Amino acid sequence: MGNHPETAGGGLGGRLTPPADNGYPEAMVPLLLLACSGSSLDSGETSLGGDCAEVPVVTYANFGEGFILHHCQGCHASTTQDRYGAPETVTFDTVEQVWQARDRILDRAASEPPTMPPAASTTKDDRTRLRWWLLCAEEGT
Repeated sequence: MGNHPETAGGGLGGRLTPPADNGYPEAMVPLLLLACSGSSLDSGETSLGGDCAEVPVVTYANFGEGFILHHCQGCHASTTQDRYGAPETVTFDTVEQVWQARDRILDRAASEPPTMPPAASTTKDDRTRLRWWLLCAEEGT
């Protein structure tokens, strides 16, 4: 189970869930909730200190899939022709493969400064959401 408290309505730990027809892409919902809370995205650490109840729900569906596709699969997809030195055994084709490499991803891609991806194309906000996902979400989501 993830570290987020459940609510009767399946919401975000007592926070209101925006309606599905709000005009915003689904991946923006956690960011919009955070913006309304007045909190900062950047913690600068790979650990949250057990404070997952205070962050938006971030999952593979609303963040991870796009992040992995855009920032990782150029070298870490099983179908990539030129892996630029990435080990053949490190592929992120599925959410399960990402979760198996969770600690390595946190160490390399969610740290400050990150060592992956080598082009340093991620923002601090993306790295914070990556930490929220891999530290707070239910494994496999």
